Amino acid sequence: MDAMESLCDITIFGGHGDLAFRKLMPALYHLSNSGYLDEQSRIITATRVPMSNDEHCDLVKSKLKEFLSDDAFDEEKFEYFRAQLHVVTIEFDILESYRGLKELLDEYPERERVNYLSTAPDFFGTICRSMSELELVTPQSRVVLEKPIGRDLESSRVINVEVLKYFEESQIYRIDHYLGKDTVQNIMALRFSNRFFMPLWNSNHIDHVQITVAESVGVEGRWGYYDDYGAMRDMVQNHLMQLLCLVAMEPPCSLDADSVRDEKVKVLRSLRTMSPADIEQKTVRAQYAKGSSEGMPVPGYLEGEGMEESTTETFAALRVDIDNWRWNGVPFYLRSGKRMRRRNSEIVIHFKGVPHSIFANQGKCISENKLVIALQPKESIHLQLMNKVPGLSEQMMLKPVELELNTPLKVAHKPDAYERLLLDVIRANPTLFMRLDEVEAAWKWADVILDGWAEDMVPMKSYNAGTDGPSAAVQLIARSGRSWHDE
Repeated sequence: MDAMESLCDITIFGGHGDLAFRKLMPALYHLSNSGYLDEQSRIITATRVPMSNDEHCDLVKSKLKEFLSDDAFDEEKFEYFRAQLHVVTIEFDILESYRGLKELLDEYPERERVNYLSTAPDFFGTICRSMSELELVTPQSRVVLEKPIGRDLESSRVINVEVLKYFEESQIYRIDHYLGKDTVQNIMALRFSNRFFMPLWNSNHIDHVQITVAESVGVEGRWGYYDDYGAMRDMVQNHLMQLLCLVAMEPPCSLDADSVRDEKVKVLRSLRTMSPADIEQKTVRAQYAKGSSEGMPVPGYLEGEGMEESTTETFAALRVDIDNWRWNGVPFYLRSGKRMRRRNSEIVIHFKGVPHSIFANQGKCISENKLVIALQPKESIHLQLMNKVPGLSEQMMLKPVELELNTPLKVAHKPDAYERLLLDVIRANPTLFMRLDEVEAAWKWADVILDGWAEDMVPMKSYNAGTDGPSAAVQLIARSGRSWHDE
């Protein structure tokens, strides 16, 4: 697709934070130099630290060099990008401190405006109210909300209600960066453009689905933040739920935003609410203990400062059931954790075995077919099929082989998820962003589990850092005669 330049003003609140430097600035750098941003567009960083524009540009340059690959950073391209950079000093809860931002934005009142709130969610309402009071919210304005949006349904509603006082729902973009990954979007292409998969995508042919998001890193000094959320709130309720929705949704009538999001909401509303007995039998929570990662000893979660008595989980595994015609009887197994053996995010569709095998295969089990959609560390899609082992053996021997379904196209630069999502915000395309009813449906389902955990219905397990999680997670899936992929 040819680049089409967009003229807009992009304001990043919390623009000197880790997310802004690690993801947002590199994404905007690539969009600018690929021709997707008009050269007159401005990227305005709102930060609490007083700084001149030159100091800000030098800081951005150093961070781009740190987080971009060696061949991605170019001095000449940065000078082009530098001309778009601006900085203003704002104390988010002091209205008068927004005056510098107002002076900048009022120079071009007719422009499209993107406001990215890369701050703690406690500031979302305050920032939106201040912009509204200074008449910085126009019909051309949009606001991007970073997760987490609350800790439960009630706190999420408080934040969303406050933001909705100043922005219309159509102007609000609740971001989940997993949805910006090409391979995640390819789930819809696989499902809805290939007749091979369409008739097989149901309980008649699929045995179960596994969704894993494993991180090899720990909390890495973010104990205070992480302890307020944990694996269930930080990963399962949003990232894993979004992946589940894309796998399980019905075909939308079109690719317009509301058609896609309508079908995702239907999935969330079809999730079987867990009873106390279900919470005990179908959920696992755990914390990592000391162990090793990449050959180096690492401390356990409870060894963090002030964490000795923490009851926050760093690992969660669940069996999820969807009560509708397509998925009745097909369990979805979800797991996510920190300090795991390896960094790995994948969706595995396990198809049912053949009704009757005519192959002796020397008594060895004939594996079922699998569709493996890997999201990280490397994006790929593989279909596992059974094939004959070459040779002259008396009995025909079979073994699984993988059919690679990856796009063979070579591109000079593969866009990051944030590039896709930022460009969609600039283009006012909300398809890959969460609608309010979608957020609330996910929280409503997750709150039941979180309340059960708060009442100690499920004992906190432990696992050594650098492993695949607690044995309880193995038992969770083994109860039905299944096992985790690549165990």
